Amino acid sequence: MKLFNTLTRQKDEFVPITPGEVKMYSCGPTVYNYFHVGNARPFIMFDLLRRYFEYRGYKVTFVQNFTDIDDKVINKANDEGVTFDVIADRYIKEYFVDAEGLGIRPADVHPRATETMDAIIEIVQKLIDNGHAYVAENGDVYFRTKTFPEYGKLSHQPLEDLQAGARISVGEVKEDAMDFAVWKAAKPGEPFWETPWGKGRPGWHIECSAMVNKYLGKSIDIHSGGLDLTFPHHENEIAQSECANGCTFANYWLHNGFLTIDNEKMSKSKGNFFMVRDAAKVYGYETIRMFMLSAHYRTPLNYSEETLKMNQASLERLYEARNNLEFRISKAQNETATAEEQEALTALAQYKEKFIEAMDDDMNTANALSSIFELMRDINSYSNSHADASRAYLQGAYDLFMELTGVLNIVQKHEDANADLDTAKIEELIAQRTAAKKNKDFAEADRIRDVLLNEMGIAIKDTRQGVQWSRV
Repeated sequence: MKLFNTLTRQKDEFVPITPGEVKMYSCGPTVYNYFHVGNARPFIMFDLLRRYFEYRGYKVTFVQNFTDIDDKVINKANDEGVTFDVIADRYIKEYFVDAEGLGIRPADVHPRATETMDAIIEIVQKLIDNGHAYVAENGDVYFRTKTFPEYGKLSHQPLEDLQAGARISVGEVKEDAMDFAVWKAAKPGEPFWETPWGKGRPGWHIECSAMVNKYLGKSIDIHSGGLDLTFPHHENEIAQSECANGCTFANYWLHNGFLTIDNEKMSKSKGNFFMVRDAAKVYGYETIRMFMLSAHYRTPLNYSEETLKMNQASLERLYEARNNLEFRISKAQNETATAEEQEALTALAQYKEKFIEAMDDDMNTANALSSIFELMRDINSYSNSHADASRAYLQGAYDLFMELTGVLNIVQKHEDANADLDTAKIEELIAQRTAAKKNKDFAEADRIRDVLLNEMGIAIKDTRQGVQWSRV
């Protein structure tokens, strides 16, 4: 399996630190609001990477954090007249609602910054002790960037170029403009924690280093996040982690491409800023997931009504194929596959090979989806031309279809959308219609069809295996 490594700027063969195991860390949300469709992309794609590793037999430990103490969280709390933890608790709960809808599994560990404070303080103290960080006059603690000669290796920018654009903000007391805060001194009315160097709270970058250290160890296989986190967040994580621990922080750095809205950068000021919660009300969560899978995770992706509707239609075709197979399996008369069917089943294996080849090539979900649609067309073509297809063939085709879609976690829902329908009455009317057709009473058959459609909202379809019905 090859992954595009931002650190090396090329696709590198994945070799885990421990054979058969993967340690992954992915940056999670700052919990002060619902997350938007741009956030959804890394959450979906790196959860998928974890799923694919498991599909390929790896044991994966996946950690995704919650930043629950931050200027945005504090400001939101002040606006509402509540404590910061009320805001954090609320939006962590809402994160899981949207994540579940999008088919994102909970991480093995979801650490909060406030619950990792001992580890954060420990790593800051270590950086102070070894001269890589210092306590400024105002009580802030800054990392001495020049003590890490490799600074800029992730963003591939020489330190001199980075220095040229560096500035010292109002209130900062730094030795050098490139130094960054690992700890912020307490301000009046803000929450704080006691430390050997004074009261305060952690900087944004340091929490991820501490969490990785605590839950995964000093060196991990994969660190991932959005492209916008490459610099300064991930660059700073590398610097402070490698200076604290004296070893490589992460071997592979993965970043997803940007999301645009109608070909424009997403921005609150432009009014094109969509929360997942709102988009799901219109298109459904699974359509959003399908949309994210439709392009390679590193390429720019444009969110629009047209692309959402296209992916919604694609998803519906896959569901229709699955439902048709389930119907055919339930009606199949022959149990055992013929020699021709065995050969046809063997031929379907090529699509699994194509799927794995695509996913092994830097998680190319666009090509992986193409292999699933090719599989669907092949199954449909064969089963439609073989009305007497055996249950063995149909089940084998179905199992492969569900296996591959299952890796992507699409087309897996079996919700009883007809729970409120009088299915017994529907089946009775269908039986009456069948009898009327058998007696050549086509007027009665048409009348029953119209009753089902107009009065009960049920569409029927005659097939060689029997009558299929579905809600309109």
